[in-house]
Amino acid sequence: MRFGLPATEGLQAGGPLRAFFGIALLSVLMLTLLRTVGLRAFSMASETYMSGTHSAAFVTCPNEQVAKDLARGIVEKKLAACVNIVPKITSVYEWQGKIQEDSEVLLMIKTRSSKVASLAEYVRSNHPYEVAEVISLPIEQGNPPYLKWLGDVVPE
Repeated sequence: MRFGLPATEGLQAGGPLRAFFGIALLSVLMLTLLRTVGLRAFSMASETYMSGTHSAAFVTCPNEQVAKDLARGIVEKKLAACVNIVPKITSVYEWQGKIQEDSEVLLMIKTRSSKVASLAEYVRSNHPYEVAEVISLPIEQGNPPYLKWLGDVVPE
């Protein structure tokens, strides 16, 4: 017995109080979690993005130095917000009637779609290949804050 009550009555009497404090604690924890998730969802939902506004362009280079030089020039001239350099890819292609296989470096370039023509011109003017690869694909979707940053860095 506890405080003069049988054991089962003591548990029942403390049950509602324990439940109240348990629910209050759970509510505080859930409120914090829901607030964080809600703010992120609102941030993502409030950003508007028109599909195809930005593009990912790809350029192959003969070596890392050419890749770094091109990447730096592209970003400095605001032709792209970011250029990733992917080392050591193998390219198999036909050139002048023969199958070729070369080790190359790949540039993954994130830019505005409206800048692709200027980007291609810059690459053609600064690339050692006779025919430089410059291809692009429109970005259909992405992380809204990243796409906003891309648009902020690369002017129209």
